[in-house]
Amino acid sequence: MLLALGWNNERIARALSITPPTLRKNYFRELRFRDEARDRLDARTAMLFWTQFEGGSSAAGKAFRKFVEQNDLMLYGQTSRPQAEEKGPKLGKKEQALIDARQPDTGSTLGDLMARRQGTSH
Repeated sequence: MLLALGWNNERIARALSITPPTLRKNYFRELRFRDEARDRLDARTAMLFWTQFEGGSSAAGKAFRKFVEQNDLMLYGQTSRPQAEEKGPKLGKKEQALIDARQPDTGSTLGDLMARRQGTSH
């Protein structure tokens, strides 16, 4: 478990109340599989969530979906979901109408004329 959590040998030895050389001597087989320990922990965690979800736990289903989403993000080298574009302050109807009136629809003849006029007036 401690290897799976990414702990280094010195920290593991302290947690077990042994010295690092004793750790290396007695746990050398386990220490060789440091990278695989995290994969085994993730696999076990996913199975526990899934088993609980199949048993009727909606909270476990939610946790499983979040776990899968984080796994997918990791697979594609991302650390989090892309943030939604930040919106400005909510405007009232009149303020929005004034802004829209100053931005003509360039898909129409009148809008094209207004856009050209605004372009030459600046």
